[in-house]
Formats: sequence, C-alpha cells, structure tokens
Amino acid sequence: MTFDPSSRVRLKPTTARHFTGDTLFDRIARVLCEANCLPRKELYESWEVARRTRRRFRGGRVVDLACGHGLVAYLMLLLDDTSPEAVCADKRLPPSAKLLAGAMVRAWPRLDGRVTYLEAPVEAVALREDDVVVSTHACGALTDVVLARAVAARARVAVLPCCHDADTCDAGALEGWVDVSLAIDATRAHRLAVQGYEVHTQLVPPAITPKNRLLIGAPPRRPARADEK
Repeated sequence: MTFDPSSRVRLKPTTARHFTGDTLFDRIARVLCEANCLPRKELYESWEVARRTRRRFRGGRVVDLACGHGLVAYLMLLLDDTSPEAVCADKRLPPSAKLLAGAMVRAWPRLDGRVTYLEAPVEAVALREDDVVVSTHACGALTDVVLARAVAARARVAVLPCCHDADTCDAGALEGWVDVSLAIDATRAHRLAVQGYEVHTQLVPPAITPKNRLLIGAPPRRPARADEK
C-alpha cells in the first residue's frame, strides 16, 4: 500500500515504521507519531513551508499566524536556531496543540520556553520589522490579512494559501484567462511586488496538497544609517 503524504489520517506510534532514517525530518516524524495528535498531511505541509522559507530567511522572531498546531514555528526554530523565539496565534487553538508542544520540547529541550501560543485573531498579533511571518493554509481572505499585516510591519512573509474565494479575494480581473485560484494568488504576488517586496514563488509537491502555491516575500533592505556604517 502506498504511503500517502496527503492523508488526513492521524500519525500514530505504529506509523513510525515509515520514518526510520537519521534525517531531521524522520526524527521529527517519529516524535510526532509518538505524540499521536497530528494529521499526516500537516507534517508534510509544515515541513515544506518551513524548509523552503528557511532557505530564504534566517534569524528573526518567527510568527506563525492561523497556526493550527503550531508545527511550522517549531520546525523553523529547529532549522535555524538563531531565531530566539516564536509566536503561534490562532483564533481557536486545537486542544492537541499542547500535546505537540510537549513532544517537541521533550525531544529538543532547547526549544523549552521559546514558543508562545496565543488564542487570538490574526489582527490582534503585533508584528515587528525583524519578524518572519508564516501562515500555512489560512483560509480564503485570511491569507490576505496575513500579507497585509506583514507588509504594514515591513516583515518577511511566507504563505501557502487555500480556500480561494472569488467573493472575498481579489482576482485582479484575471479570472477570464486563468483558473480563479491562480488569478487570486497571482494578484497577491503582484500586490507584494508593488509594495516593493522581492517576491519568490514556489510549488509544494502536489502529492502533499493541491493547494500548493507558496508565496514568499522580502521587503526592500533598509539603507544603513550613518551611525551603523
């Protein structure tokens, strides 16, 4: 039987037999299998978002908005230990987020005290210029809120959008040429570019999720002040 990375079946202790390698990914997967709290799909999505984002952005506080279990934040800290802390915020946190957090800290004690969970809407989280803002599958127009908040703070940002809604998301009048979901994401990329952001577009493997367009943006670098030269 094929092991499907897009499955929403929960990772269980018996699933650990699929992750026997010595890579960081396999080690994380085994920890999460023992935690018995996370859908398989979320592991693969979170890993792809975190590792691709870390290739572009190092350091800074990690802010995981519409975070779900908050796995992306933990992965970001493991992939780059120079980030001092992470904030995970969601309007409604799943009860099993505590199980995931406990499992990750037991496996990597250096993460203890560095990740803060907030049960709060995206709009309530204060952002800073040095932040790396991430959001995996913030539904519909919530992705646009995340992007707007990041741009307002001039923070680095990476989003994996989903649930594209033509009624609440801007398709930039492109829906006559291309699929409406692509039109919406293309308009998001253009909007970031207009704000002066350096834009990078990537695709997460479609075997993990069909909503696989990863949008990454970096603000223009601030000119150094005279006292910094």
